[in-house]
Amino acid sequence: MSKKDSDKDLFQKKILEKQQEAKIVRKIVLTIFIVLLIVFSGIIGGGYLYINSALKPVDPSNNKQITVSIPIGSSVSSIAKILKENGLIKDEKIFRYYVKFKNESGFQAGKYTFTKAMSFQDIINGLKDGKVTNQAIFQLTIPEGRQITEIAKIISNKTSYPEDEILKKLTDKKFIQSLQKEYPNILTDEIYGNNIKYALEGYLFPATYFYYEEKPTLEQIIDPMVEKTSKIVSKYYGELEPNNLTVHQFLTMASLIEEEATAKADREKISSVFYNRLDEEMPLQTDPTVLYALGKHKDRVLYKDLEVDSPYNTYRNKGLPPGPIANAGEMSLTAALQPEQTDFLYFLATKEGEVIFTKTLQEHNKEKAKHITNQDKAEKGS
Repeated sequence: MSKKDSDKDLFQKKILEKQQEAKIVRKIVLTIFIVLLIVFSGIIGGGYLYINSALKPVDPSNNKQITVSIPIGSSVSSIAKILKENGLIKDEKIFRYYVKFKNESGFQAGKYTFTKAMSFQDIINGLKDGKVTNQAIFQLTIPEGRQITEIAKIISNKTSYPEDEILKKLTDKKFIQSLQKEYPNILTDEIYGNNIKYALEGYLFPATYFYYEEKPTLEQIIDPMVEKTSKIVSKYYGELEPNNLTVHQFLTMASLIEEEATAKADREKISSVFYNRLDEEMPLQTDPTVLYALGKHKDRVLYKDLEVDSPYNTYRNKGLPPGPIANAGEMSLTAALQPEQTDFLYFLATKEGEVIFTKTLQEHNKEKAKHITNQDKAEKGS
């Protein structure tokens, strides 16, 4: 073969190689393009589906009324946040964009009653009208420190339900289990402890509740109280583990503080006494647990009362009682997790409502002799 023919073959070979390379490149580019197109389409499609879902009611079949407060001067962003926190919308940003797209404005401050079945436009119309969806027909106020039997009486006084029927509902296991499914983070199986007097004791938050029906069911009356507890307690979740407390123990400690506190009491100091006693493996010896064990409300606890045979009697049993003895307010909840750092092991409430804290039994007895003249009065916290 001549040199000329050899060069020609080499040239043709290079041309074929370049053509092959170009073909491979085109295939790669086409493949990348198709992949990008699929990914892009997926993003667009997924985004469309998400936005479309966010624009719809949270739960079209749920007409349970939820009351929200919109403060004066609230921006669209803060309103969206309130609605999201109360489970009335799925996405804050989508709500804000919707308001902007529709050029909606003129929202007014106030209390509003919405449901999860309402659309964006229904909620917006309500906010623009500046009035609640329905006026409350009646309200229930549960004071701090009340027990289940007292709460049953409060409900009975405001409704047509007799006390025994209310108490039966509050102790109905099937009903309690339905609440557990709704609020699993607070209603754990600890509420079914062998020695628990009432499973829901301590789980009906003290507050004022508004009702918009002439005769709501007992479920509709009680559920908001448990929901309120769930909402309030959720703020403390991050502090429970560092304090080695379960939700049940947390509510139990808070209830003791609530029942011992007076208007002048320093709840953080009372909390410190209880924790100091637990650390020293001393019984808590708090009178309200004796009264709870007796099932009575008395102005004073007698020495003979301290002998009541009950797991709730903290004079006879060390550690926390089996469960809460009342429904604690937020001040006591905070104190249960943030006790003051003290060396106090005793405290004594005077007739004037002042609480005196001491470090030793000798100091405590001295203060007791000074302030408590009736010797039948049991020692507070000793």
